[in-house]
Amino acid sequence: LGPGLLLVAGSFAAFRLLNRGLERLVPPPPSARRNRWKWRNIWTSLAHSLLSGGGALAGFCLYPGLPEDLAGTHPPGAHGLVAVSVGYFLEDFVDMLCNQKLQQSWELLFHHSVVIVCFGIAVVLHQYIGFALVALLVEINSIFLHLRQILLMANLVHTTCYRLNSIINLGTYVVFRIATLAWMTRWLFLNRENVPLATYAVGTVGMAIMTPMNIILFYRLLRSDFFK
Repeated sequence: LGPGLLLVAGSFAAFRLLNRGLERLVPPPPSARRNRWKWRNIWTSLAHSLLSGGGALAGFCLYPGLPEDLAGTHPPGAHGLVAVSVGYFLEDFVDMLCNQKLQQSWELLFHHSVVIVCFGIAVVLHQYIGFALVALLVEINSIFLHLRQILLMANLVHTTCYRLNSIINLGTYVVFRIATLAWMTRWLFLNRENVPLATYAVGTVGMAIMTPMNIILFYRLLRSDFFK
């Protein structure tokens, strides 16, 4: 419990510092200067997606037998990666709460609350880390979602780069977001007798919330980038 909480706190502080210094590292273009907070927020989210999505993918590539036991076993470093992600989601939650109107951010705040609870249980219990690692595969798609927002803010919509990113974004959305959530739901259903009732309830509620949210976002992306 101690090291896990320390990692969460350290991650929170590190992402907070990164957020504060990003404007010097990546100065906003003229089109994004009206919303400097969002520019910093998206780049911070991109940094987390690269770290967590890349780490999760590396875990499954290096340990192909991991899906056989998602509850009790996990690769070295996986617990730390999940704890770091909890710290990031806490930082992003606070950042949005302080800088954005509730009606604009309630969906993401709700999403972050579910993730913090589910990942927090895994970090504290040192169980279901493998399951949380599967969930972090979603962040591979988030890389391209954040790049899309950066290109939009930089007023680069009518470029080849934006179009290419839109196609990759949609492909990774299907593979790493929709398919991953479907696989996680199936795993929960098949292992319901091996998972404690409270944990199973939290996981089921989490999947029940995330699935429609991601289907709605998929529809919005299609409508915006392909059926405008």
